[in-house]
Amino acid sequence: MKNAIWIAVVMACILSACDKLTEISEVPEIAFESVVPNVVTEYQDSLYFTLSYRDGNGDLGQNNTDDNNLFIQDSRNQVTFGFRIQQLAPNNSDIAIQGNLNVTLPNAAIVNGGASESVSYTIWVVDRAGNESNRVNSSTVTVNAE
Repeated sequence: MKNAIWIAVVMACILSACDKLTEISEVPEIAFESVVPNVVTEYQDSLYFTLSYRDGNGDLGQNNTDDNNLFIQDSRNQVTFGFRIQQLAPNNSDIAIQGNLNVTLPNAAIVNGGASESVSYTIWVVDRAGNESNRVNSSTVTVNAE
């Protein structure tokens, strides 16, 4: 009897997890996880961003190396840097996907002069259908003059 109850509980958990994946929107959703380091020297240090993502139909990412589909915008001057997420699921697969994305911003600069500046970044992605995700903000990074 106890085994039957445990089997029923496990099956309910599995079915619940499947329902959650099928309920993911076809419009990609992202969440900011981290940016490191939080203090950099301008023109010398890279910033490493980690985002989590969910996409209900798996059309996030692109094989065409000329297409940008992840964008990072500097809060100080609204300059936007484009990056490419490689295709994450096969064409026409129509499956829910989720995971983490890692992107490197090669360097940062001081924009308004001085010895140090704080900056945060707004980040979003676009899937192959042209659906734009929500926008997330990074934590603050300090940029020091070289």
